[in-house]
Amino acid sequence: MTNRQLAAFAAAVASLVALVNCGASPPSGPTPPGGGPPPPAASAQILAAGDIGECGFGALKTGLLLDKLPGTLLALGDLAYFQGSTVNFRDCYDPAWGRHIDRTRPVPGNHEYETPGASSFYDYFGGLAGPRGLGYFAFTAGPWRIIGLNSELPMGPGSPQNLWLRDELASNRQGCAMAYWHRPLFSSGPNGNNPDTRELWRTLSEFGADVVLNGHDHLYERFAPQDLDGKASSTGIRQFIAGTGGAHLYTPGATKPNSEKRASAYGILKMTLTPSGYQWEFLSVDNTVLDSGSGVCH
Repeated sequence: MTNRQLAAFAAAVASLVALVNCGASPPSGPTPPGGGPPPPAASAQILAAGDIGECGFGALKTGLLLDKLPGTLLALGDLAYFQGSTVNFRDCYDPAWGRHIDRTRPVPGNHEYETPGASSFYDYFGGLAGPRGLGYFAFTAGPWRIIGLNSELPMGPGSPQNLWLRDELASNRQGCAMAYWHRPLFSSGPNGNNPDTRELWRTLSEFGADVVLNGHDHLYERFAPQDLDGKASSTGIRQFIAGTGGAHLYTPGATKPNSEKRASAYGILKMTLTPSGYQWEFLSVDNTVLDSGSGVCH
């Protein structure tokens, strides 16, 4: 093993111990775990951002903000610019966020796949990224089931990923569920909507999932709960975009339906997960709250 692989392996072991101690489970996938989950903790905190390691921009600042915040860290893809290479991870991601690797649950973005097979991504994170080459997995955080998905692999109804997702949702019915992947179905950013992720949303909606987190557009955006067709719905999924981890920022474009808040600022989405709902705050790098609110599970 290389030094980085050894470090990732050690981090995965340390993370497993930490998760067990705080009432959360380690990542599992692609086969749903057997034996049932441990009794859920009363609450859990997650932190999320994507589009991180572009040298010379904001990643060092968001890394310093993370130093002050406890919780499981969801890295929402495009973590090392521009090719997701070993050098990109070494020079642009690791100095900023590498010290938080033991609590990070990453998913890949399109830039990771500019290196064939996203090999440097899997080398860097090891087992924390789920099964090598797949990058989808699930774990328990407090009373919630959290599902990491890969928007750079096939997602259609008959794809291995979507079949696994259906199995996971059917086998681990908890009160609340959150999924996260890189490219959003809905976005007011310059990249716009990504309709090829529609089938992931359809499956999550069918099983009553509550929240989706994404990156890709380098901005913050919060949507009201909505259905697969982008229509407001009290039984729909609330989507957040937090592509604010450190890469050069984007300016929002034309506002999509049901978009409730947009910001072009570096920061971290902090969410507190409870048995019946969730609270959120979007914290800028100077620890200013730029957005906050709460929601209930279905």
